Amino acid sequence: MKTYQGSCHCQSVLFEVSCEINMAYRCDCSLCIRKGALMVYAQETDYTLLAGQQNLSMYQFNTHTAAHYFCKTCGVYTFHKTRTKPGMFGFNAGCLAELDVMGLPVEIIHGAELKI
Repeated sequence: MKTYQGSCHCQSVLFEVSCEINMAYRCDCSLCIRKGALMVYAQETDYTLLAGQQNLSMYQFNTHTAAHYFCKTCGVYTFHKTRTKPGMFGFNAGCLAELDVMGLPVEIIHGAELKI
């Protein structure tokens, strides 16, 4: 596994995550289609928030199971606790340093169809 350093745009929220990344995901649920971020996934236990807890804002909707986190200052979506993959976090691939986001193959997740 590789450890990636992650941050929001203004660097107020800093985190690291250890995982293997060979695919990015795009979800078509009502929130994800609007934010447009490519996501990668890792075990919740392989994620560490290094700084910026006070700068995170959380948004929930629909079933209130998933928790989506954004930086209060720059507005960038950084990560989310998933509703469909227990124990996993989804990360904005664009927030991870040294990751060639544009070079990753992308799989579509049909979150809009899920009735969980």
